[in-house]
Amino acid sequence: MHEVSVMSSIIENVQQALTGHKYEKVEEVNLVVGELTYLGKDQLEFAYEVLTRGTDLEGSKLVIEEEAVEVSCPQCGYSGPAKYIGDESFHTSVPSLTCPTCQAHAKVVKGKSCRISSVKVVEC
Repeated sequence: MHEVSVMSSIIENVQQALTGHKYEKVEEVNLVVGELTYLGKDQLEFAYEVLTRGTDLEGSKLVIEEEAVEVSCPQCGYSGPAKYIGDESFHTSVPSLTCPTCQAHAKVVKGKSCRISSVKVVEC
């Protein structure tokens, strides 16, 4: 369950960013989680709840925005959503990392990161 270690780093970064700022409480932490990270939303939420106990973040809301995979093709210039491959042997459809237009190898431009987008606090 790598969500726990990822969430631990996220909490540490939020706390570090708040150092030196005066606030009553943290209300919300907003994340953008790319589809290719394969981080489970439920697992992230559970890890957040457990790891924030006894900290300034305890009781705050974790908001997760899922980011779909987008690709760009150096060959034909396509830029946009990835094509998804569905197969009965998969439990879900998976994004193809080839260009939906010309089938050349495409570069992933969205969907592979996990980042803090904002933190909402109540000021003193």
